[in-house]
Amino acid sequence: MTLFQLEFMQRALIAGLLTGLSAPAIGTYLVQRRLSLMGDGIGHIAITGVALGLLTGTAPVLTAVLVAIAGATAIELVRARGKASGDVALALLFYGGIAGGVLLIGLAGQGAATLNTYLFGSLTTVSPSDLYIVVGLAVTVLVVAIGLGPQLFAVCQDEEFARVTGLRVQLLNLLIAVMAAVTVTVAMRTVGLLLVSALMVVPVATAQQFTRSFRSTFVTACGIGVAACLAGIITSYNANVAPGATIVVLALGGFIVAAVAGTLVRRRRGVLAPLDDEEPEGGLLLPEPHVVSSAHQHAHDPKCGHPKIDHGDHVDYVHDGHLHAAHGDHWDEH
Repeated sequence: MTLFQLEFMQRALIAGLLTGLSAPAIGTYLVQRRLSLMGDGIGHIAITGVALGLLTGTAPVLTAVLVAIAGATAIELVRARGKASGDVALALLFYGGIAGGVLLIGLAGQGAATLNTYLFGSLTTVSPSDLYIVVGLAVTVLVVAIGLGPQLFAVCQDEEFARVTGLRVQLLNLLIAVMAAVTVTVAMRTVGLLLVSALMVVPVATAQQFTRSFRSTFVTACGIGVAACLAGIITSYNANVAPGATIVVLALGGFIVAAVAGTLVRRRRGVLAPLDDEEPEGGLLLPEPHVVSSAHQHAHDPKCGHPKIDHGDHVDYVHDGHLHAAHGDHWDEH
């Protein structure tokens, strides 16, 4: 019997596929907001939710979802109202979550072995009921991340600008926090609560080695996440090692390869294919004024999905495929 014929492996691979899609999807927004460690903090507070489920005899996945959402919402509200900075809010998640989880696990009479299956993932513990919950939560995350992509990007890129344009910034920030909490519980069975943040961040960082736009980073990161999850699950089964650690190690290995390859490719392109508006011999910037591509007819706005860059007296947008323009002491893209 091959591993693909085993029912628990079929469930694990489906859960891994959905985890690989949903974790980088929401992780792309967290990286854009410079909250890369938020998934780690939510993972810690989800430990309390798991322990609460074991203590009350209810499904740990459901209680983890509820507790993680409540914690992420509370921390986002505290951060938004200025009563604590982002790093302090995350610290509250780290310490309070893991302390509450350990305390409740002890009260439930469960040992460390039970907790480890949630902390580091376990292929054999993905039950049919767990899989149904994972499918529902992952689909919800993907629908929100894709359907509200322009609005979420605008909030992550520039909150003040998004507020001026009429977007409900606080509501969208809360939505990102809630989706991050849901994603953590989706990945709980495959990657584990302590390692899920890596799957949110590492594929995004890997994709950024080759991509320029937010949209291409989003798609590439999801593809890398799926590849890392499926390869990690298969490798962990054959080598009899922890799936979460295997997935993260493979993802980190992919980042190292991408970082080296990306650096070499960028250097080679810079030598072999100088830009059209670059001095052909010396590679020096042309002087001002600002050069804009006449072929660029797209009207930028907060919903277009292109990163906004403030440059003193004007605003530029990064846009794939458009002309590099010399502007003072730096290059712009249009």
